[in-house]
Amino acid sequence: MSLYIVSTPIGNLEDISLRALRILKEVDLIACEDTRRTRKLLTYYNIHTPLTSYYQHNRVRKTQVLSKLLKEGKKIALVSDAGTPGISDPGFLIIDRAISEGFEVVPVPGPSALITAIVVSGLPTNGFVFLGFLPRKKGKIRKELEKAGLLGKTVVFYESPFRIQNTLDIVHEVLGNCRVVVARELTKKFEEIIRGNLEDVITELKGRKIKGELVIMTF
Repeated sequence: MSLYIVSTPIGNLEDISLRALRILKEVDLIACEDTRRTRKLLTYYNIHTPLTSYYQHNRVRKTQVLSKLLKEGKKIALVSDAGTPGISDPGFLIIDRAISEGFEVVPVPGPSALITAIVVSGLPTNGFVFLGFLPRKKGKIRKELEKAGLLGKTVVFYESPFRIQNTLDIVHEVLGNCRVVVARELTKKFEEIIRGNLEDVITELKGRKIKGELVIMTF
């Protein structure tokens, strides 16, 4: 019947729309990356809709299951762990399948770490390049950054706290002492936005134990 692409908070549980709450209550099933994380959101708003997991390692099998349920006339909401589904998460597969099979795919817009970070970065936003999560191998990271850097636009990507130091070093090798913004724990209690030249930011982060997912922006 209908697949709803529902954006959920990236940290602060109050950052959810009234429409999103209504949809989450009305659908027959919510497909989510981590049922424990989504359950916290539903409990906070007293929502009792059934959940099913839909993540990187079961997405092929679960896409078949969800497609079958849509054919039976069920209404399904797709949510990610945080933010907008389909952006650097496994949601693309079921979205593409639903479209190809002629089901209604309905966006329910809301929070996105990407947009939240870039609007407070102070970097140009009239055009930007989003790279998602960078590859793991240094050579591939360099190639991605070299191609993006040629466009002359703000470059945005997600990064793990465990790789941030090494990644910034590679950015320095490829793009030099560019402007950089590191956004961490957006909308949460310990939200932090670090702005400056890359060398200064690397120095500021050196030796720190970084926690939380990161959005990195360079120009």
